[in-house]
Amino acid sequence: MKVKIISIPVLDQEAALQFYTEKLGFLKKVDVPLSEHSRWLTVVSKEDQDGPEILLEPAPNHFEPAKVYQRALFEAGIPYTQFNSNNVQQDYDRLVALGVTFSVKPTEMGTVKIAVFNDTCGNNIQLVEML
Repeated sequence: MKVKIISIPVLDQEAALQFYTEKLGFLKKVDVPLSEHSRWLTVVSKEDQDGPEILLEPAPNHFEPAKVYQRALFEAGIPYTQFNSNNVQQDYDRLVALGVTFSVKPTEMGTVKIAVFNDTCGNNIQLVEML
């Protein structure tokens, strides 16, 4: 087995697509309309275009428990998921220059350096660099 798709709940798929491509630098991989208000919409890393896809999942708009869970994680400051980084400080500086808001600035924690940002779609996302 291997991971092909991971799902991240988003409140607005179009806004999520813009954030994940324009700010984070992911590439749109699949965009298939499913209904008037939702799509099968995935993005991938530029560095691994055949690697795992991120499904920008509109579940919070269609399934109340998903919205409650997403909101609870966000309000508690808990990251929904994490992305690996080769250089957290460099990614932090680049993203701050693009207007991305961080709740945790680059911080060394033992064998890793982390930072946490708001993806503007209802989630905290953690960047992790192995030291």
